[in-house]
Amino acid sequence: MSTRWWMESLSQAKGKAKPWLAACVAASLVVGAGCSLLPKEEEEEVLPSITVPQLSKKPEYEVKTKTLEQKARGSGRLLSTVEEVLYFTVDGNRRIKNIAVKVGDTVQQGQLIAELDVTELENQLKQERLQARKDELAMIEALRKSDEMSAEQLEQAKIDFELKREKLIELEQTVASAKLTAPFSGTIVAVNKKKGDTAEQYDAIATIADLSQLTVAAKFSADDLKKIAVGMEAIVDINAAGQHKGKVVQLPVPKDENSGGSGMRGDEQRESIDDYLIVQLDEFPQGLSRGTPLSVSVIIQRKENAIVIPPSTLRTYAGRNYVQVVDENGNKREVDVEIGQQTSTDVEILKGLTPGQKVVGR
Repeated sequence: MSTRWWMESLSQAKGKAKPWLAACVAASLVVGAGCSLLPKEEEEEVLPSITVPQLSKKPEYEVKTKTLEQKARGSGRLLSTVEEVLYFTVDGNRRIKNIAVKVGDTVQQGQLIAELDVTELENQLKQERLQARKDELAMIEALRKSDEMSAEQLEQAKIDFELKREKLIELEQTVASAKLTAPFSGTIVAVNKKKGDTAEQYDAIATIADLSQLTVAAKFSADDLKKIAVGMEAIVDINAAGQHKGKVVQLPVPKDENSGGSGMRGDEQRESIDDYLIVQLDEFPQGLSRGTPLSVSVIIQRKENAIVIPPSTLRTYAGRNYVQVVDENGNKREVDVEIGQQTSTDVEILKGLTPGQKVVGR
């Protein structure tokens, strides 16, 4: 429509248009119409730029000096230095008549802990005591008539009397040992039997401890114990109480397998404080209780100003130990090294490197 209006406007213009002008207008219209009939060209696809990958650079570490410590590690708990497992020494398998304490009770020395049912022995003891009185009267009568007896008869009478007295004393001790009492004042920390249970000789009945004398008790592997000596420094990590410094004051007492120990059975024999390595703390924290778990690290070797590198920088091939050293210009060269102590985080270098150098890791 705009073209038509334009053409009409041209025809109404003053004067007549020149023929060449009309021809140019017509040609431009034909070209414009022809272009609109051609297919639309597709836009050119834009390809993403390709970045050439770079090889990752291996990490570099500086050769440093530090205090190098080699530690032996064990675990344990707080135990009392004054602690004892209580048991009956009466021979045989007998029923427990009474347990007079419970865990947590504070007891005094000599207080009753437990007792066995020895009714038949008590009845026997009564009869033996009556018989002992009769024997004593008979002995007095024999002494009165000693002039009517030969020396051999009188001596035999004395021997028989003493044998009966020894038998009576032994029976009294057996009855007395059926009552278990506290050997010292302390706290009952374990009760292993209850009323009505049967107990054999040396069966653990209860454990008493003086809780005012707690100490660090830990167990280590046999190999580590060979490296530990009394007086070595130790770091004790107590549950909920943090780390504390101390020193080793006692090693586990070796067990004589042939001696049979005290005759005790079960876990209580293994719970003896003599089976533990003992550490004395420089300052014992307050508010802790027996049985609190802990871990102990004993420093078995220490070296000041040791030259160290990370384990990832050490290379080994055919018995050769070496590292790759980087100079100021970034050039790398292999250097043979002599190593010393090794830990999970450091390797000691005895020869081959100096502090400040840089080595390449893997």
